[in-house]
Amino acid sequence: MSNRRLPVVAVVGRPNVGKSTLFNRVLGERAAIVDDQPGVTRDRNFARADWAGREFFVVDTGGVIEGSDQPLDRQVRHQALAAVEEADLILFVVDGKDGVHPLDERLPSVLRDSGRPVLVVANKMDNLPRDQAHHDFWRLGLGEPVPVSAISGKGSGDLLDRVIAALPETSDVPDPPEALRVAVIGKPNVGKSSFVNRMFDEDRMVVSDVPGTTRDPVDSTLRYHGRELIFVDTAGLRRQSRISEAVEYYSSLRTARVVRDAHVCLVLVDAGEGLHQQDLKILENAWEAGCGVILAVNKWDLVDHAEFPVSQMEQALRSRSPLLAWVPIIFISAQTGLRVRKTLDLVLQVAEERNRRIPTHEVNEILTKLYQRQPPPHSRGRQIRLRYGTQADTAPPTFVLFANLHREIPDHYIRYLYNGFRKAWGFKGVPIRIRLRSSASRDRSTA
Repeated sequence: MSNRRLPVVAVVGRPNVGKSTLFNRVLGERAAIVDDQPGVTRDRNFARADWAGREFFVVDTGGVIEGSDQPLDRQVRHQALAAVEEADLILFVVDGKDGVHPLDERLPSVLRDSGRPVLVVANKMDNLPRDQAHHDFWRLGLGEPVPVSAISGKGSGDLLDRVIAALPETSDVPDPPEALRVAVIGKPNVGKSSFVNRMFDEDRMVVSDVPGTTRDPVDSTLRYHGRELIFVDTAGLRRQSRISEAVEYYSSLRTARVVRDAHVCLVLVDAGEGLHQQDLKILENAWEAGCGVILAVNKWDLVDHAEFPVSQMEQALRSRSPLLAWVPIIFISAQTGLRVRKTLDLVLQVAEERNRRIPTHEVNEILTKLYQRQPPPHSRGRQIRLRYGTQADTAPPTFVLFANLHREIPDHYIRYLYNGFRKAWGFKGVPIRIRLRSSASRDRSTA
């Protein structure tokens, strides 16, 4: 099979002109966070879109404040210009209600220097076709402005027709192997973006000492041992009681969706802070979603190794939850690069375990041994018999067991079977599920 090399469309402009709303309109879904507060989007946010049978990538960027001396503004500008450099077409979004803003006048020279074609998009033109205020933007010297209302969709079809006409032709390239999606999750300011930057040896994410700098999930892809790994840097997850801004609420929801779409979750914690209850909750959420899970203890370079050796720290971490008995733990430093690349080997191992299949005869051998060693308790004087078992699915591994009185098997016995399967087959870093059935009854399951 082959895959087309898709062109890239970058959406740029000053803050609060509706870039993310336009981004969502093009996609037909709320993929980017939208809020009245300026500066909500900070990182490059990639997504795949299509119009009239033509596919392309669209990139949402942070609001550019040209000439600002604020460190975060400079980083956002750097990220937006990086997206411009990657783009085949630039959508320069302006506010049709406000007219030409001084910040709008500073960007055209930068965009012209890029050598990429530019379409001026006059947004917030809610009274089309009566309102003709978009013609004021001819003075930017970037050609005919295209009027749209991203929030209502007016003019968006005409804009997309212009986009398709301006895009270069695509060419066929071989399909990559099935990609592994790796979600990098954790509390705010544990070094998730720094980790991804170190992995890719470039400043792919905005990194700041201000907690919560990353808000939208951002994808970065690399190849390792013939596999394509897509790392998704996510916003920090906080307890719901601490999420006061609406934007943080939407960001946490998107992170939860990223976790559910991931094959493997890399949970980062701060070595200096240890494992908090919120870290455990993040681990449990990823585990319950059926992801492979790896615990990466970051900032290990800042720990006194004589006082806290790896073995002692690992034992202390595992004692916090029975779940951690089955989760691989790696001690890293995103700052120095310590063991950062070794996490790739762990990701591949956990992904392989997640797709591992146990032969049916082996399932029944272990099931018989567990049953003979400790049969389930009788139910109202009747003996419960486990008759047969098989692995019904992978990703995560799911076992179906058939019993005569499956609804009467208590939870503690299911845990006994669960631990027995773990001891027999390991499945390191991967949740396993057990479902009980009889010939005509509903499932019961545990993860």
